[in-house]
Amino acid sequence: MAKQEQQRKAAGPPKPPGGAGAGKRERTKPRQFFKEVIAELKKVAWPTRQEVVAYTIVVLVSVIVITTLIFGMDYAFTKAIVALFGAG
Repeated sequence: MAKQEQQRKAAGPPKPPGGAGAGKRERTKPRQFFKEVIAELKKVAWPTRQEVVAYTIVVLVSVIVITTLIFGMDYAFTKAIVALFGAG
Protein backbone atom coordinates (compact mmCIF):
# COMPACT_ATOMS: atom_id res chain seq x y z
CA MET A 1 0.00 0.00 0.00
CA ALA A 2 2.87 2.33 0.72
CA LYS A 3 4.26 1.70 -2.77
CA GLN A 4 0.95 2.75 -4.32
CA GLU A 5 0.98 6.00 -2.36
CA GLN A 6 4.56 6.70 -3.43
CA GLN A 7 3.67 6.04 -7.08
CA ARG A 8 0.68 8.39 -6.83
CA LYS A 9 2.81 11.13 -5.31
CA ALA A 10 5.48 10.65 -7.99
CA ALA A 11 2.84 10.85 -10.75
CA GLY A 12 1.76 14.29 -9.60
CA PRO A 13 -1.73 15.78 -9.64
CA PRO A 14 -4.45 13.97 -11.58
CA LYS A 15 -4.75 14.92 -15.24
CA PRO A 16 -7.99 16.25 -16.69
CA PRO A 17 -10.08 13.78 -18.73
CA GLY A 18 -9.17 13.53 -22.38
CA GLY A 19 -5.42 13.80 -21.89
CA ALA A 20 -3.13 16.78 -21.88
CA GLY A 21 -3.74 17.82 -25.51
CA ALA A 22 -7.50 17.25 -25.61
CA GLY A 23 -8.18 20.85 -26.59
CA LYS A 24 -5.51 20.99 -29.29
CA ARG A 25 -6.58 18.17 -31.61
CA GLU A 26 -6.26 18.60 -35.34
CA ARG A 27 -9.44 19.04 -37.32
CA THR A 28 -10.52 16.20 -39.56
CA LYS A 29 -10.26 17.07 -43.21
CA PRO A 30 -13.56 16.99 -45.16
CA ARG A 31 -12.43 14.13 -47.40
CA GLN A 32 -11.49 11.99 -44.37
CA PHE A 33 -14.76 12.88 -42.66
CA PHE A 34 -16.84 11.70 -45.62
CA LYS A 35 -14.78 8.51 -45.90
CA GLU A 36 -15.54 7.75 -42.26
CA VAL A 37 -19.23 8.58 -42.72
CA ILE A 38 -19.47 6.16 -45.66
CA ALA A 39 -17.66 3.48 -43.68
CA GLU A 40 -20.10 3.87 -40.78
CA LEU A 41 -23.12 3.83 -43.10
CA LYS A 42 -21.93 0.51 -44.52
CA LYS A 43 -22.18 -0.95 -40.99
CA VAL A 44 -25.85 0.06 -40.60
CA ALA A 45 -28.44 -2.73 -40.68
CA TRP A 46 -30.78 -1.18 -43.26
CA PRO A 47 -34.42 -2.36 -43.26
CA THR A 48 -35.80 -4.21 -46.26
CA ARG A 49 -38.42 -2.62 -48.50
CA GLN A 50 -41.05 -4.89 -46.95
CA GLU A 51 -40.13 -3.72 -43.43
CA VAL A 52 -40.26 -0.06 -44.47
CA VAL A 53 -43.72 -0.54 -46.02
CA ALA A 54 -44.96 -2.37 -42.91
CA TYR A 55 -43.61 0.30 -40.52
CA THR A 56 -45.07 3.07 -42.68
CA ILE A 57 -48.51 1.45 -42.61
CA VAL A 58 -48.31 1.07 -38.82
CA VAL A 59 -47.41 4.74 -38.41
CA LEU A 60 -50.16 5.95 -40.76
CA VAL A 61 -52.81 3.82 -39.06
CA SER A 62 -51.64 5.02 -35.64
CA VAL A 63 -51.80 8.67 -36.75
CA ILE A 64 -55.30 8.20 -38.17
CA VAL A 65 -56.54 6.49 -34.99
CA ILE A 66 -55.07 9.11 -32.64
CA THR A 67 -56.32 11.97 -34.84
CA THR A 68 -59.81 10.46 -34.84
CA LEU A 69 -59.76 10.11 -31.05
CA ILE A 70 -58.65 13.70 -30.52
CA PHE A 71 -61.24 14.98 -33.02
CA GLY A 72 -63.97 12.97 -31.31
CA MET A 73 -63.02 14.23 -27.84
CA ASP A 74 -62.81 17.82 -29.09
CA TYR A 75 -66.23 17.53 -30.74
CA ALA A 76 -67.81 15.96 -27.63
CA PHE A 77 -66.31 18.55 -25.25
CA THR A 78 -67.37 21.39 -27.55
CA LYS A 79 -70.96 20.10 -27.61
CA ALA A 80 -70.90 19.66 -23.82
CA ILE A 81 -69.63 23.21 -23.19
CA VAL A 82 -72.17 24.71 -25.60
CA ALA A 83 -74.96 22.71 -23.94
CA LEU A 84 -73.77 23.70 -20.47
CA PHE A 85 -73.25 27.43 -21.04
CA GLY A 86 -75.48 27.93 -24.07
CA ALA A 87 -74.59 29.46 -27.41
CA GLY A 88 -73.72 33.06 -26.93
